[in-house]
Amino acid sequence: MIYHEAGQFKTSYKQDMAMLPIVQDRWSVVALVTFAVAGLPILLAFGTDAFTSNYLYSAILIPFLILSLASIGLNILVGYCGQISLGTGAFMAIGAYAAYNVAVRLPQVPSILAILCGGIAAAGAGIAFGLPSLRIKGLYLAVTTLAAQFFFDWLFLRVSWFTNGSASGSVTAPAVEILGIKLESGTGKYLFVLAVVVLFSLGLKNLTRGALGRQWMAIRDMDIAAEIIGIRPVYAKLTAFAVSSFTIGVAGALWAFVHLGSWEPLAFSIDRSFNILFMIIVGGLGSILGSFLGTAFIMILPIVLTRVPAALGVPLSTSTISHLEVAVFGILIIFFLIAEPLGLARLWLLAKEKLRIWPFPY
Repeated sequence: MIYHEAGQFKTSYKQDMAMLPIVQDRWSVVALVTFAVAGLPILLAFGTDAFTSNYLYSAILIPFLILSLASIGLNILVGYCGQISLGTGAFMAIGAYAAYNVAVRLPQVPSILAILCGGIAAAGAGIAFGLPSLRIKGLYLAVTTLAAQFFFDWLFLRVSWFTNGSASGSVTAPAVEILGIKLESGTGKYLFVLAVVVLFSLGLKNLTRGALGRQWMAIRDMDIAAEIIGIRPVYAKLTAFAVSSFTIGVAGALWAFVHLGSWEPLAFSIDRSFNILFMIIVGGLGSILGSFLGTAFIMILPIVLTRVPAALGVPLSTSTISHLEVAVFGILIIFFLIAEPLGLARLWLLAKEKLRIWPFPY
């Protein structure tokens, strides 16, 4: 009953087109953000010991937020514009190495600006590798982006300039500073990443609801029809590649600077690309919320597969659990593609619709 919208009248187009037109949705988002900003850090500070708190920040919360941002970036390209990409790991690497070189060679540049420069470099590479999308699409475009993945893996491993002359290819990022304060604690890093993810999520959500987002979706549904009604495929596709790659590049810079600290090219291998692609397939293509749901599901699943068999008295070896994860991922992807192509986001929307009309069946 608490989700019914009886008595909520819209008296203007602005109210009707609001991002969250239902009052309960707005309050739920405010409560969720408040808990994430204030409630969760307080709970971890007073409810757990220092070791457990740092583990939850470094192993679960921060990776979840950064990978969610990368999933949103990929979803812009694949879910909203319909351009298949298998090079997400490469664009994350571009963002990481570009931000690293800016921070190392120009130490006076603020950390936030260095991270944004990583996103800009990734956007430029995304536009360059998005040019073939003007002539090819589908599997052929996927192969082109896959070529980008292998090319940048080779580039960052063999060209020592990108690693500042490191013989092993491993680099260490300088500490992130905000207003002269180094982010060394798990809480500080978490709040910084949370702020970036919230800002990007709101900005990209509004972008997909505007004229540019409608152009992307028209290209996705039928590019020939979109061109007939006046949409320029060149502009729509390249802006999708630019926005997507910029977001993924920022995520890669955050992954390197905040989560890893030290990394090598294998940290952004093709496995990372496929992992993020699985997240948006399971979570839901063409949905910002689905990017979060898919990331949470993919991150929680290995933990469940590790702990549940042991709790049930069925000990499994590490290799068995690793193979089981791959098998379960494959089964879930096939299931969602057949049973619910729009993923967990669609299931969530259906549940909300049921709550809105409950207890009536229509």
